[in-house]
Amino acid sequence: MSISSSTTEFQRVVSGMRPTGRLHLGHYHGVLKNWVKLQYEYECLFFAADWHALTTHYEDPLDIEENVWEMFIDWLACGINPGSCKLFIQSRVPEHAELHLLLSMMTPLGWLERVPTYKDQQEKLRERDLATYGFLGYPLLQTADVLAYKAGFVPVGEDQVSHLEFAREVARRFNHLYGREPGFEEKAKAAVNKLGKKNASIYLECLKQYQEHGKKESLERGKALISAQGNLSLGDRERLYGYLEGSGKIILPEPQPLLSQHAKMPGLDGQKMSKSYNNTIGIREAPESIELKIRVMPTDPARVRRSDPGDPEKCPVWGLHKVYSTSDIQEWVIKGCKSAGIGCLECKKAVSDIIIDELRPIQVRAQEYAGNARLVKEIVRDGCEAARDIAEETLEEVREAMGLPHRDR
Repeated sequence: MSISSSTTEFQRVVSGMRPTGRLHLGHYHGVLKNWVKLQYEYECLFFAADWHALTTHYEDPLDIEENVWEMFIDWLACGINPGSCKLFIQSRVPEHAELHLLLSMMTPLGWLERVPTYKDQQEKLRERDLATYGFLGYPLLQTADVLAYKAGFVPVGEDQVSHLEFAREVARRFNHLYGREPGFEEKAKAAVNKLGKKNASIYLECLKQYQEHGKKESLERGKALISAQGNLSLGDRERLYGYLEGSGKIILPEPQPLLSQHAKMPGLDGQKMSKSYNNTIGIREAPESIELKIRVMPTDPARVRRSDPGDPEKCPVWGLHKVYSTSDIQEWVIKGCKSAGIGCLECKKAVSDIIIDELRPIQVRAQEYAGNARLVKEIVRDGCEAARDIAEETLEEVREAMGLPHRDR
């Protein structure tokens, strides 16, 4: 199924992060730098996935609340701008849970059991008891996180595309079972009236020219007219697009992957940086700690003595240089390592200095936000309210489609 016109128009992006501990450079390069870019290109909602944290940390939840607020501080310090996006907490928007419940009524059990990461994570986290419904059902909760906002796009890495495909399958099944919006035509005509007399006349003429004569230029003109209306709700925009195209209003549009292009952030041992491997550098880690961690990193085993030549490709430190160093410094490292012209400590000092310099302004901003908890909580409170408004509109349509009674919020 292609992206609906309204999804393309709004280009809403939704993404979250589990608050399971302090953030490190893997989060910064793998997620946050991408979010900073996306917030100026799309309508973005970023959330702290505290319910998701419970899927693996349900026995020890005491740190989750503190981690949530520390995580928001890191996001803000790294350049996430609450003026350009919405920040919220998953559990403060109960519509996520309601949509998760409603979707669970029609999601086949086999779909959850075949999610690739289900057995992989159970194998990797053997020390935890993950034989719970919460862990089995977390891909469906992720699906609800996205579909509650009718997200057009979700930023994912290549290894996460299967999760988004699951969400697309669930949306497809929902739309197949419950059809398009009940009373669509009457609601679309009501939305036309909201355009005003002149714009309504232009819209209806475009509709006639496209549907009766197939004039593509009329379709584009009609879409442009809808897009220029700033006073329409998301629902009415979708109805007008569907009415113009001669289709209908899909209740839950299928989200599309927005593949994030970024280099894998190597850890201190050369593996992917991860708390599980205990090989991380924290975003707010003290400079002396960063310098010490890099100083004791393993290097090319062929360089036993200072005078022994080495190969950067066999050294974990080189992975950090590829992420952080300029081409000139990288050339200096390659030449100096292979000729034994520089020692390992010189090579390590060069990259640790660059990392410390890049983190310094982030850490200064983090200190400012940490000292102003009231501001951070206001930002998040406003984001939660905005998120609830959007999610509630979706839930009203879902309830109606599933034959549930209307209710006042």
